[in-house]
Amino acid sequence: MSQLISREEDRVKCRIEGEFCANCSAKMERMLSATEGIGETTINYATKTVFLPPSRVEQAQDIMEKIEAGVKLIPIHSNQKVTSPDNPAVVDKKNQWRFIRIMIACGLFAVGLVFESRWKNSSWEVLEYLVNLTAYFLVGFKVLAKAVRNISKGQLLDENFLMSLATVGAIAIHALPEAVAVMLFYSVGEYLEDRAVNRSRRSIQALLDFRPEYANLIHQLDVIKVDPEEVQVSQQVLVRPGEKIPLDGEIVNGTSFVDTSALTGESVPRRVKVGDTILAGMINTTGVLTVRVTKVFAESSVQKILDLVENASTHKAATEKFITTFARYYTPAVVVAALGIALVPPLLIGGSFQELFYRALTILVISCPCALVISVPLGYFGGIGGASRHGILIKGANYLEALTNIHTVVFDKTGTLTEGVFQVIEINPAEGYMEGQLLEIAASAEAYSPHPIAKSIRQKYGKDSELAGNLSYEEVSGKGIRAFLDGKTILVGKAELLEQAGISISGLTVDKALRTVVYISVDGEYAGQLAISDRVKADSRETITRLNQMGIKTVMLTGDNQAVAKAVAEELAMSEYHFDLMPEDKVVWLEALSQAKQQGKVAFVGDGLNDAPVLARADVGIAMGGLGSDAAIEAADVVIMEDQPSKLVDVIHIARYTKKIIWQNIGVALSVKLVFILLAVFGLANMWMAIFADEGVALLAILNAMRIRRYHSPGNSSQEALLSRAVKVAAR
Repeated sequence: MSQLISREEDRVKCRIEGEFCANCSAKMERMLSATEGIGETTINYATKTVFLPPSRVEQAQDIMEKIEAGVKLIPIHSNQKVTSPDNPAVVDKKNQWRFIRIMIACGLFAVGLVFESRWKNSSWEVLEYLVNLTAYFLVGFKVLAKAVRNISKGQLLDENFLMSLATVGAIAIHALPEAVAVMLFYSVGEYLEDRAVNRSRRSIQALLDFRPEYANLIHQLDVIKVDPEEVQVSQQVLVRPGEKIPLDGEIVNGTSFVDTSALTGESVPRRVKVGDTILAGMINTTGVLTVRVTKVFAESSVQKILDLVENASTHKAATEKFITTFARYYTPAVVVAALGIALVPPLLIGGSFQELFYRALTILVISCPCALVISVPLGYFGGIGGASRHGILIKGANYLEALTNIHTVVFDKTGTLTEGVFQVIEINPAEGYMEGQLLEIAASAEAYSPHPIAKSIRQKYGKDSELAGNLSYEEVSGKGIRAFLDGKTILVGKAELLEQAGISISGLTVDKALRTVVYISVDGEYAGQLAISDRVKADSRETITRLNQMGIKTVMLTGDNQAVAKAVAEELAMSEYHFDLMPEDKVVWLEALSQAKQQGKVAFVGDGLNDAPVLARADVGIAMGGLGSDAAIEAADVVIMEDQPSKLVDVIHIARYTKKIIWQNIGVALSVKLVFILLAVFGLANMWMAIFADEGVALLAILNAMRIRRYHSPGNSSQEALLSRAVKVAAR
């Protein structure tokens, strides 16, 4: 991290400077992937970045320049503060000059039409050529220059060459207004397309702009403004009202409210105090906070989120791969068909070669696959960006697409469907033990366990400082604790733990509905039991109901006993549930559900802390409440950053909406191109219409793809959102 701010395995991240279209991006990606030493490579067209082996950057530069002259690769270093030619100010200035040229060309084009209608073949012919050619070169000189460069590199059948050939031919036969119109319409379409793409890139950049720019490092008696990457673990930083939290840490002084919307999508400020964990990217809104740093910036939540969102497009969906492959064969096929139209009829049945050649050129201009190639990745990026605005991180377009085909959702219970906040509600000692004595024994045995049930027992005891003695213990996976305290052997856990040790469980029993029972023994004798409760989350029932309405099967897997599992499953109307499971049992059940499914994919939703094997095995692993959890971010394919099961429904709706938009783009692009190709075959389409079929359709596809980021789930109405916020505020 000291050298590079972002790596993918052993590759360096590079920014791609210069102008290039989506089709050229696909060509560069294909050639880089086929080059020995570079291997499988994905160009992120949305952010204009690519990961490359450090030793192959120059080689990649040469390959990319052969396809698109002027393209440059700039490795991104952590200490590098450079201004890209593609930054908003430079892009705006370039677009302003382009707009001025287009306006002047439009005026000259109008004058040229007057010459065409009134003074054609008159003494004004020289002036007619002067006016039209001036307009032509104003908007077409870049196309002509690219065509000449590409010809020198042996690339003849690209869009620039075809338009140059068509318009030069039109000028040669004195069709001046048509030649100007083709270049003018192309320039207008390219201008609008660039603005749409840049707008999309800006929205992506805005999503990534919550990266903290500085940290107020407390050094002795002074406060120094430094780069967050320079701050080390255990150092303290000062965060004033209105500033972003620069690094993950623990509050050591001060209380405040923080805005977590950039990370979680939750607009209601969260109250924080001394001892609370706070994460980079949150915004301090009221009080002054002193924070002790617990993670360096490279390992902070905000950096992990930035990497996930920005690099998500490197994991391509099947639809995206299909379109890229389709475009690769589609263009040559259309070129062959166009050549056939131009050459076969004149040779076999006669006809005007000039007219048929013109039709062939029109078809070639129509056939450019940019609309297809650009709309699919931008659509998926829009879906991933839209999900992140709702507090949901998706690691790639392949997972977003998989979410559209979910047949079964498998839930962990504790911490996912229930709050995971346990409370001891009953103490039932066996004969010879008092309640306080039994609670002390259990709390002492669980003194060092991180399990939520162990924490609830210690909290009930309330005297952590008095948990002394010569203690050693071991965890029995999925069953409980075996502890050795002051010469005594203590078992705390499920009934099976005691039964395996040959200890008979007798005495009082409790109603197990929605409760977990912890059994305790001392030196081989039953000592009593504790009843511990957990509450179902407020929106769990709504989540299961909405999933059932969508035709998705819901299954719960839990390590709790049958009574608890049954009570929760019935309360939530789960389709199916399984109980008394150890972590490895959950994997077995998930595999069984995957094999039994008739169609679609299986998703697993867990807390991301102890469910890593199941998350990894599922078609889509979803970590709930994973913000700040390294285990969640590493193991899951999707991370829901708040403890809200209803976010699962939101992300499925976003995935389905994204797929709908993408297939709309594919359908419109192919339909329009097919219609215009047929019109051109029969001589009913001219070059003006060809430009619309190319640039116009690409622009429509981009604008349609941008709708995804403004999507709102149908189940998340404004009234529901307001009610949810009111409940949260009241709870705080």
